Amino acid sequence: MELPIDHFRLLGVSPATDAQNVLRTLQHRLEKAPDQGFTLEAIRARADLLEASADVLSDPQRRQAYEAQLMEIEQAGEGEGVAAGLDVAPSKDLGGLMLLLEAGMPLEAFEATITCLQPPQAPALGSGREADLCLLAALACRAAATELQGQRHYEAAAQLLQQGLQQLQRMGQMPEQRLQLANDLHALLPFRVLGLVSRPLTATQERAEGLELLESLVKRRGGLEGEDDPSLPRDDFQAFIKQIRLFLTAQEQVDLFDRWAKGGSAAAEFLASYALTASGFAQRKPERIAAAQDRLQASAQPGIQPLLACLYLLLGQIEPAVQHFNAGAGPELKAWAEEQAEDPLAQLCAYCRDWLARDVLPGYRDIEVDADLEAYFADRDVQAFVDQQDRRQARGQAVGVIATDSSVAASAAPWAMPELEPFAPDSSEGFKPPAPEPSAEAAAREQRPRAARPLAMAGIALAAGAALIAGLSLVMRPRPAAPPLATPPASSQAPTSTNPPVSAPTAPGPLTSASPTQQEVRLLLERWLAAKAALLDGRNSQADLDQLARPALVADLRSQARGLKALGEQQQVQARIQQFRLTNQSPRRIEADVQLDYSEERRSGDKVIKPRTNAQLRNIYVFARDGGTWKLADFHSRR
Repeated sequence: MELPIDHFRLLGVSPATDAQNVLRTLQHRLEKAPDQGFTLEAIRARADLLEASADVLSDPQRRQAYEAQLMEIEQAGEGEGVAAGLDVAPSKDLGGLMLLLEAGMPLEAFEATITCLQPPQAPALGSGREADLCLLAALACRAAATELQGQRHYEAAAQLLQQGLQQLQRMGQMPEQRLQLANDLHALLPFRVLGLVSRPLTATQERAEGLELLESLVKRRGGLEGEDDPSLPRDDFQAFIKQIRLFLTAQEQVDLFDRWAKGGSAAAEFLASYALTASGFAQRKPERIAAAQDRLQASAQPGIQPLLACLYLLLGQIEPAVQHFNAGAGPELKAWAEEQAEDPLAQLCAYCRDWLARDVLPGYRDIEVDADLEAYFADRDVQAFVDQQDRRQARGQAVGVIATDSSVAASAAPWAMPELEPFAPDSSEGFKPPAPEPSAEAAAREQRPRAARPLAMAGIALAAGAALIAGLSLVMRPRPAAPPLATPPASSQAPTSTNPPVSAPTAPGPLTSASPTQQEVRLLLERWLAAKAALLDGRNSQADLDQLARPALVADLRSQARGLKALGEQQQVQARIQQFRLTNQSPRRIEADVQLDYSEERRSGDKVIKPRTNAQLRNIYVFARDGGTWKLADFHSRR
């Protein structure tokens, strides 16, 4: 067998190590033999190979000749991928595979071990060699999967675990190791889902596979509200769902949550309502907001009246909107609203805008729009929808009476409503000249009778022209920035968004600027790189990782750090930013083109496992605004 390793790496020393330290390292390696359950024969083969490498490297003449040989191989194979290797006798191949794994080459060790388990090299059934090879295959498989996961190659890690599991099942060996591989494979599922659904929208097959895995994960858990999967605690699961939504389009979320809602999930019903509201607002399709209103009202969840008030407002139904808000808002929310404005309609507009910006519009891959009520009501499709509703009311055909939550539960419409017929405005009703400095509600009342158009949408249907737009801008006064609220809870309790918004925290740490400068974004990245280096080196990071990056990246980093700790190793990383340039910036997304001086070294205490390597990296880093905080969302190599 030829191992893809040289004497230096096999023994675990650098080419600069002198003979005395070579012998000292040999003694250390012999004293720390693997204790996972290998046979004495395998341990002896390992020791023989370590001693053979130490003999070569501690003898000046033999070492000089060996180094010259390595130099010739390197020069001859430059650009052709040729590397040095060691020939190992068949009687010592088990020891060689063990050392290959110890040298930080788990994938190579796994592949070579699998080859040894296949005919014609397959060991005798029940022999000690079979047991050693199966144990080695399991250990190498887990280590290689951990390494791939650390590199964010989740699908490759899953395929490797599946291959190792199938091999052990065929051999009928190592039940405990098989269970560990199965648990590792299951624990990888959330990362696989994130890796697949984060692919470009054009990668339809991979994204569809990711959605299937997501459905199986939720099913195994017992639904969004279930807790049947102890490997994914409730808090971690809710963070995962919040993260996964960022990679799904609004329609994908509507379809997904609609299916789960039909299975009886109150949380899915709630999230489906939010997805419909977000897509309806962003695409200027109020019929979707009407469907969200039906779903939310039919759910009969407590504490939803302020949310229904916002939906009524977006549908142009001002009177029921104000009534729902007054009836459902608690003392704290009312106190906050009164700080924003004196007029009830102005208070509702302030709350609705805040609710859209913090709870509804964030969390969709294809939605990047501001909570601009003025622009929404200025849209022709929105005007046509509201005017058509008014005409129905005028003819007595609309069901415009305010219903209680229980009265509409049985008649809730499905989420998909038919498109409206194109509507031609009544040309007999011309625009009226603007009155001097009208209030929003006063300007609205002048336009139509109260019964035909309640408060005339407070000037937001544009039927009164420029004066009413001016009135709306007076209603929507600037307010203190509000911090991000939690994702709607996966339970039937009242949504958190009915609580009053509060001022943003002033403590240093998170990046909350609405339009951060290039230097501020660079500082955020530098803090993340420093925290990452500390954790991988086995040190505690002083930074709050949740303020720096999204949950998926934080979980990925912590998992990588745990894997290193389990192996008793540290990865010393140095990443220095040489060039930093913002290439794309919007209210919710920032892209940066970054050039890094990068180096890393793998150690186990004082022993070097992987010598330090240096590289120039060119990466694209993506930052996203979650609520009011900018965080690192993703990164990839620049191609």
